[in-house]
Amino acid sequence: MPTIITHPALPLAMAYGMGRNIITTKLVLAGVVASVLPDLDVVAFRFGIPYAAAFGHRGFSHSVLFALIVACIGAGMARWLNSTSSRTFFFLFFAAVSHGVLDAFTTGGLGIAFLWPWSDARFFAPIQVIKVSPFGVSRFLSPRGLAVLKSELLWVWLPSCIVMVGMVITRRLASRRQ
Repeated sequence: MPTIITHPALPLAMAYGMGRNIITTKLVLAGVVASVLPDLDVVAFRFGIPYAAAFGHRGFSHSVLFALIVACIGAGMARWLNSTSSRTFFFLFFAAVSHGVLDAFTTGGLGIAFLWPWSDARFFAPIQVIKVSPFGVSRFLSPRGLAVLKSELLWVWLPSCIVMVGMVITRRLASRRQ
């Protein structure tokens, strides 16, 4: 899995690229939470739930259904987030589903249960280029942890920044034409 500091890269880039008048500060923060929320499933280990179980790591909480639930709850809070319900829904769905997508590109684990409860199958992306992050702070502060950060910078942060800059340029060009 990418680290907790990298999962927010996609919603942050999208929010900045779209602009504050479209994605409010509160909605950005909700998007950051939605992007890291699926990894709360690591608590399952403490309860003896196996990794490969439906409610184990990268199971239900990494599914499209979970992202839809998060988005629906968020849409119900749209007024508090200073946004419209449809904008909130789509942004939070993107943020939550991006978690599993990023995890599918990692070099470890058992795959992602994108289609749970319709299927117990777990999936990886066609290529796995993001080094899987170790559990625990002590393991993260090691040469392996540095390799993970380098991998995330190259395969997540750099592309996210490129897309964000492209969105900002497009937005500014469009506003000049008007």
